[in-house]
Amino acid sequence: MGQKSLIYAFVARGTVILAEYTEFSGNFNSIAFQCLQKLPATSNKFTYNCDAHTFTYLLDNGYTYCVVADESVGRQVPMAFLERIRDDFVSRYGGEKAATAPANSLNKDFSSKLKEHMQYCFDHPEEISKLAKVKDQVSEVKGVMMENIEKVLDRGEKIELLVDKTQNLHEQAQDFRSAGTKIRRKMWLQNMKIKLIVLGILVALILIIVLSVCHGFNCGK
Repeated sequence: MGQKSLIYAFVARGTVILAEYTEFSGNFNSIAFQCLQKLPATSNKFTYNCDAHTFTYLLDNGYTYCVVADESVGRQVPMAFLERIRDDFVSRYGGEKAATAPANSLNKDFSSKLKEHMQYCFDHPEEISKLAKVKDQVSEVKGVMMENIEKVLDRGEKIELLVDKTQNLHEQAQDFRSAGTKIRRKMWLQNMKIKLIVLGILVALILIIVLSVCHGFNCGK
């Protein structure tokens, strides 16, 4: 599963987005919100596709959980991810807080949780797939309505999904951090080597001075 497999996620009450998270830029969040406003009442699970990406929605008790993913990740992992964030969200905000929370007011608390769940799915794709099979989600996911986004939004024109090449920047940032760590480690080693050399020279000088003053090792005699 690639680093950019899960791109964007949000939790909404009706059409009010309460928390969202992404490391990318583009128009996918706008498209995801437009789809949110047009979700039919015929099912509680939907998957829309657009330009090799999927927009997966899970509706539960008036709340909508959405994830935008790279199509290569398949349909089990996005749905399993939504199940995870739904369970986490309900356990945290199942009472009055989520029911009355204004738009984006839960970002501070839950955005980091969305990131954690994304990372967990990225780190444990096989475990997520196995869990989906155990919960019989494979057959469920196959039954999830799959539709092209153009039909949903009824634009009459092709929608071009933009997921900015921030992925490259993201990878470059990771490489930069890795390179920075290596450079700092190398500089630390060089610094320690210089200190040891200086210390060795000082010890040698002190020894030479002591030997010259004492005419060899006869100081105690």
